[in-house]
Amino acid sequence: MVRTEISLFLKNVPGELGKLASLLGDKGINIDALTIQDASSYVQNLFQARGKSLKRIASVASYNSMRKDSANFALIRLLVDQTDRTIDLLSKNDYIFDIMPVMALELDNRPGTLAAIAGKFGEESVNINYVYGSVSSQDEKCLFVFCPEDIELAAKIFKDWS
Repeated sequence: MVRTEISLFLKNVPGELGKLASLLGDKGINIDALTIQDASSYVQNLFQARGKSLKRIASVASYNSMRKDSANFALIRLLVDQTDRTIDLLSKNDYIFDIMPVMALELDNRPGTLAAIAGKFGEESVNINYVYGSVSSQDEKCLFVFCPEDIELAAKIFKDWS
C-alpha cells in the first residue's frame, strides 16, 4: 500500500530522538516504521546527483559547507499512523521536513520473502532507492518500506499484495 513517509533532520546529539518521539507519543501518534542515518550519506547522494547532472544543484562552497555540517545531523525517515496530524505538529514545532510516497508492505516472516518482493520490483524494471523494515517475531508479519523510483508503477504491481 502507498503511504506517506516523513523525512526530517534532527541534530545528531543525545536526546533529540527522545524529544521527537515524546512529541508524537504525547499526541497519541504511533510510529509504524523508522530509520535513522547520518545525514552525511544523504549529502553524498547530492554530490553524486550533481556529478550526473549537467546543471549544478548548489555552489561548490555550499556543498563543502553541507558536507561539513551534515555530520551534525541525522536523517530520520518515518511512517506514522496519523500523517496529517504529524505534519501539522512538526510544522508548529519548527521541524524541517519533507514528505514522499513509499510502498509499505507487510511480508511473511520466512526465508525468501524479501527476495521474492525485490525480484518482482526487478522483473517490472522498478528501481528501489532504499528500503527498511523490521520483524517483531517469527509468528508475525514484517513491515518493509520501499522507496521505488516509480511509485505509480509499484502501486499497480503490488495493489493486491496482502
